Amino acid sequence: MIKVCYIITKLELGGAQKVALHVAKNIDKNIFDSFIIAGEGGILDHEAVKEARLYHIKDLVREVSPLRDLKALFKIYSILKKEKPNIVHTHSSKAGITGRIAAKLAGVKVIVHTIHGYGFNETQKWFVKKFYVFLEKFCALLSDKLIVVTKEDIKKGQHYKIAKGNKFILIRAGIDTVLYKNFVLQPNFKKTLGIDNNLRVITTIGPFKPQKNIKDFIKTASLITSRLKNVIFLIVGDGEQRKELEVLRDSLNLKNKIFMLGWRTDIAEILKASDIFVLTSLWEGLPCTIVEAMCCSKPVVANAVDGVKEIVVNGETGFLIEPNNYAKTAEKIMYLLNDETALKNISAKACASIDQEYDINHNLKQHEKLYLKLS
Repeated sequence: MIKVCYIITKLELGGAQKVALHVAKNIDKNIFDSFIIAGEGGILDHEAVKEARLYHIKDLVREVSPLRDLKALFKIYSILKKEKPNIVHTHSSKAGITGRIAAKLAGVKVIVHTIHGYGFNETQKWFVKKFYVFLEKFCALLSDKLIVVTKEDIKKGQHYKIAKGNKFILIRAGIDTVLYKNFVLQPNFKKTLGIDNNLRVITTIGPFKPQKNIKDFIKTASLITSRLKNVIFLIVGDGEQRKELEVLRDSLNLKNKIFMLGWRTDIAEILKASDIFVLTSLWEGLPCTIVEAMCCSKPVVANAVDGVKEIVVNGETGFLIEPNNYAKTAEKIMYLLNDETALKNISAKACASIDQEYDINHNLKQHEKLYLKLS
């Protein structure tokens, strides 16, 4: 029996978390035994407890905190010494650093890390970025394989000399493509959200943090509502920026136009009830929300960053916008709302473009194959 430990900073309702939890839950139990280490307070904690063994570490947090980070590292180390896994597989930047160091100190034979976008980006001050590049390089030395969800991250990893090309392996972040493509929306679902059936719906999904740049989504909504009256906007998610996003929304007199729904588990319903999906992120790995939206036959208007450029074909399955150009985002949304033929054509192409490569069960088989090869 091969014992695998999954380490992730927090089990939020995000793509990285869903992938890690799905693999931990559904990995072949005749070959593998799995457990999870995660920080506290994730919306998926209850699911993890039901389906897999879960260790909570209160000091494993996303924020940089040297004392708490050190405590988390030693707590992970003690769990690994007790459990003696054959493989440690880390997800997300913070867990990827503390988890890999702890695993190496604990003598774990195989260490794998999935890069859901790097911890460094172009918005950081040069010395901060340089420090995170150093950490990525150091932790790559501790890793047997680096899983990337986009080809762009292989290029970026080689550009910054994170690791040599043969250390990377591409495994796309997956979703349940069959579920999303075949989901049938109940006729009265919009009304359960307080929305009239005749209103057009524009949706974004993601945690309220600087990376997701939801302020630009709100500014986009302001431009559109000044031109079109039958449109409302949904923001699914929550997080540290809630208060300032609410202030921005209210200052633009959009309280009756933008609905902040919090974290939701009925994503298929919300996407099927939407007309267009928007993502204004400043950087990304492979956003599962875009794949889900396209499976639901929704055109995507998104910032042209990282893995987004590998999913959305500009002008065919959606539109790619240079970051921080919310006026252009608004322009493309209004074009789709005003041209029903274009909306339908792009919607159909979006759905058809998502194939097995993005399916969660294909993702699972690729993980099992990799673990067996490394063991």
